[in-house]
Amino acid sequence: MNDQTLTLHPIGRIRTSFANKVDAPRQPAASTGATGVIELFAGRNLEHAIEDLSGWERIWVIFWFDRNTGWRPKVLPPRATSGRKGVLSTRSPHRPNPLGLSVLRLARVEGLALHVLDVDLLDGTPILDIKPYVPYADAFPESGSGWLSDDGSPGNPGRPGAADPGRNFVVTFSADAEAQLAWIAAHSALPLRERILNTLMLGPQPHPYRRIRRAKDGGLTLAVQDWRVDFSVDALQVAVHRIRSGYNATQLARANDSADDPLALHRAFTARLAPAPDR
Repeated sequence: MNDQTLTLHPIGRIRTSFANKVDAPRQPAASTGATGVIELFAGRNLEHAIEDLSGWERIWVIFWFDRNTGWRPKVLPPRATSGRKGVLSTRSPHRPNPLGLSVLRLARVEGLALHVLDVDLLDGTPILDIKPYVPYADAFPESGSGWLSDDGSPGNPGRPGAADPGRNFVVTFSADAEAQLAWIAAHSALPLRERILNTLMLGPQPHPYRRIRRAKDGGLTLAVQDWRVDFSVDALQVAVHRIRSGYNATQLARANDSADDPLALHRAFTARLAPAPDR
């Protein structure tokens, strides 16, 4: 039994706007409103298998991390403040068996297409199973939060409660940052404000997984896809000062006449809303 091989057959794939790992939120709670469609495969009697599913508000989705290779017994989670943790005490996608589990809101069912919200899966991820989320059986809000709310020492199981134990920081935006975010929201589908809030509320310390780095001048910068967010910290207050392109002037100056030029948005942003060099 120790060497037994199990065979799994995907029942479908999900279609989302997240093409790369850096694009996808870390958890469904960090992707409120993000949409996706689970496309179940035809010819497998799944039309009958999903009968009565539309009455549920949320569903558990079990999936395969198909773009991951290898795993380590200890990892450094985005929220860790006291070093590496055993992988089975984390939600790391790099696991002995690359199984994923997300609870998604079910918007509607159309044939074999399940329209879902709060999606945190990459486009094309294989779906292995779907189960209804049953509130009275699946929710235990008074459970301890382990190392998320303490140092993980034995005998200190963490502060119980339904609230996220890591969301202690208050994030504010300057007038310049608000204007820049509004422009980006009007010209891009990226929920940049939400991504900034969900990352910085957890902690603004430099961290490779959260893509937070300290600049040479001592300031802090968060990378969200190809945007850069400059901010400062005072106690539990995080002040976002500005948003800027992740591309430098030389990259933006290169000519590109293609209709789908990926830098066109950044050129327009820089010409209109880029902060002054001395800021």
